[in-house]
Amino acid sequence: MTELVSDLLRDFCWAAGIEDTFIPQVRPGLRRLEEYELTQHYEQWQSDFDLLEETGVRAVRWGIPWYRVQPAPDRWEWGWVDDALTYLVEEKGILPIIDLMHYGTPLWLDNSFLNHSYPDRVAEYAAQAAERYGRLTRYFTPFNEPMVCCSQCGYDGMWPPYLRGDDGYVKIAMAVARGMQKTVRALKAELPDVQTVQVEAVWHLYTDNPELQERVHLHNERQYLCFDLSLGRVTESHPLWGYLKSYGLTPRKLDELQANAVTYDYFGANYYPWSAGPAAVRRRTPGLYRRAVRISGLSLAGRLQEIYRRYQIPVMVTETSSLGSHEQRGTWMDETIQAVRQCREQGIPVVGYTWFPVITMVDWKYRTGRRPVEDYLIHLGLFDAEFDAGGVLSRRRTPLVERYRRHQARGMPPVADIQQPVWEATGRS
Repeated sequence: MTELVSDLLRDFCWAAGIEDTFIPQVRPGLRRLEEYELTQHYEQWQSDFDLLEETGVRAVRWGIPWYRVQPAPDRWEWGWVDDALTYLVEEKGILPIIDLMHYGTPLWLDNSFLNHSYPDRVAEYAAQAAERYGRLTRYFTPFNEPMVCCSQCGYDGMWPPYLRGDDGYVKIAMAVARGMQKTVRALKAELPDVQTVQVEAVWHLYTDNPELQERVHLHNERQYLCFDLSLGRVTESHPLWGYLKSYGLTPRKLDELQANAVTYDYFGANYYPWSAGPAAVRRRTPGLYRRAVRISGLSLAGRLQEIYRRYQIPVMVTETSSLGSHEQRGTWMDETIQAVRQCREQGIPVVGYTWFPVITMVDWKYRTGRRPVEDYLIHLGLFDAEFDAGGVLSRRRTPLVERYRRHQARGMPPVADIQQPVWEATGRS
């Protein structure tokens, strides 16, 4: 197993993922959003891992529900995670890239990310997980999609601590970035050879409206904000310096972030059909959104090029999939995998591809909705799921499983050994 652990991302890794958003806190009008619970993964984890094996993947993005393993500040309950990860690795031979933070914090952590002890608490949790599961994997994601978290927690007020607007957005970003830094240091203290796959949602909005140009630029730059803050890359020359200064980034806070700067081994890129397109203005709340247009999965290449040009570290596609029929999903799969092939041929070290999620998930709209959970199932995966007469969310294999296996059998070209990668033209890609 040591050899398998060490070479997972050395060349190219085919992976899948299980949706693991954990928002257990409720309030009037906002239901509990706990994907393992809603999709019955807590009950069906063993058969779900059996299904993973059918896909032929070498790795899975899979998260630990922090709020469950640490139900109180001084109590840890690892039993379910122990059983699941041991079976996954030792019985199935599939390595986890462990999501330590997929948004949610424990119920006892007042004010969530704004709690003064959050960075230390999340680092303590990371150290415990690394010490416990370092024998099974070396791959950890410190924080999945921090900028999505900043939007939901700090700008839109949908998740704890329910802040709104740019002031809230920056407050959450600063706290999350400090937590990311302490998490990486805790992981490396426990596992000197740990491999960090720091994951972010990537997107690209564009506009022909001169009045929206500045807002679109801000929106596109913000996708990298927590990454840049945690890397210590934010200085007075940073594109968002003025924005951050306006909402509370003081010289003292900046010095602290720079003094504690960390590095990551891989940039994990999450990209979907709704990740790019023309910008429009929200009518009810401030901000921008992407107008619905059909984009090609080949547009992923532009985002991967941008990431590598910016950070010069290997990139992994850590999430992608599509809504629609099996054929529509299959077309997106073909196109995005072709985009990865193109990037490798251009000298860009894209080291993995992840179809995410592998099984039907529950739409986040469930949190604000009133209808039963079956009305919020969204089919993105290689296996579709529907509730049977007994209330069991039954999984069903689709033709996409074999399609994905064919791609894996074909393999990937080596990363071209060229001095200057051929960058795709920027713009509406």
